[in-house]
Amino acid sequence: MAKQIKVGVVGCGYWGPNLVRNFRSLPDCDMKMMCDLSEKRLSHLRSLYPEVEGSSDYSHMLNGVGLDAVIIATAVKSHFPLAKASLLAGKHTFIEKPMASSSEECEELVEIARKKGLVLMTGHTFLYSPAVRKIKEIIAKGDLGEIRYISARRLNLGLFQKDINVAWDLAPHDISIIQHIIGEQPATVNCRGCAHITPGVEDVTTMCLSYPGGRTAIIQSSWLDPRKVREMTIVGSNRMIVYDDVAPLEKIRVFDARVERPPHYDTFAEFHYAYHYGDVYAPYIKQEEPLKTECQHFLDCIKNSTTPLSDGRQGLELVRILEASSESLRRGGAEVDFTNQSSRSGEKPMTQAIDAKSRSAAVESAKKRSCSTSRKLKIKIGMNGSKL
Repeated sequence: MAKQIKVGVVGCGYWGPNLVRNFRSLPDCDMKMMCDLSEKRLSHLRSLYPEVEGSSDYSHMLNGVGLDAVIIATAVKSHFPLAKASLLAGKHTFIEKPMASSSEECEELVEIARKKGLVLMTGHTFLYSPAVRKIKEIIAKGDLGEIRYISARRLNLGLFQKDINVAWDLAPHDISIIQHIIGEQPATVNCRGCAHITPGVEDVTTMCLSYPGGRTAIIQSSWLDPRKVREMTIVGSNRMIVYDDVAPLEKIRVFDARVERPPHYDTFAEFHYAYHYGDVYAPYIKQEEPLKTECQHFLDCIKNSTTPLSDGRQGLELVRILEASSESLRRGGAEVDFTNQSSRSGEKPMTQAIDAKSRSAAVESAKKRSCSTSRKLKIKIGMNGSKL
């Protein structure tokens, strides 16, 4: 049996327990330690996983148990110091989204990982979902034609945050999917929002990303909506896709619908738009937990010295978009030029570079590995927990 990768998770509040559960279920992983400031949370998780050590001492976690990798699932403001300490200690590092509070912090983490030859991965979980992979496949085949615009809605009642607004909390999911689909950086970013509950912390925002070629993406995020909505519409020149992540079965529906204008006409009477309404079909999608595939992918990247699909640079670019949205909010929704925010050219990748096709193949491999070894774990995890 291949050597297991020793992993520790810091942050056992809302999302951390899900990471503990998934990493623990993978045969390539030796889940060694859980770390949190709350003894109550640690006690609860130790009752679920008695073989996993719990500690409130992060320094001991980094230096006292021989870890190979650290998983960070804490409040955003603590991502940078925890991740920097992890990388400097020689640990491969996985950081939940958003990667850090600023692009400067992200750049420093990327550079440390590059110099030390470590895997740095960001938790853009939806890139590992079967639905998003299927959407990418359909678009790559050219079935939709040219992408014209994307509209995303991610609405919920809560969970309210104090250190970040709703755009930083919810929009990263949609931004990561949109960037994955379009494959390039936006030219401009606009964002408007309102703070209804906590002064200075927007709980409703609408962001607009404008891309070269006249393409746009609109992202609506809210903590103040009575329904849980996770929907994205992708409009192409030939067909359209509606992706509803809340739907129990048909998460993706492909519409054979489009609008055509006459190529030429001599009089106004000859001008007619042609509306095409064809069939609607729902492609088969195997039900899998994206987080488990993501965790397996992280382990595979460590073992094979390859670059993750959602690596540190992807996390950096996403934070730059969020920073531009915050600047637009401060300026009352004014357009922010994003062309000067692009990454510096000529930098070497932090690990062995692989192209997008190879990354997708690596994710597919991780999916198969995680599915073949899945165990049924019936665990009740509380929604309320501390954040380190």
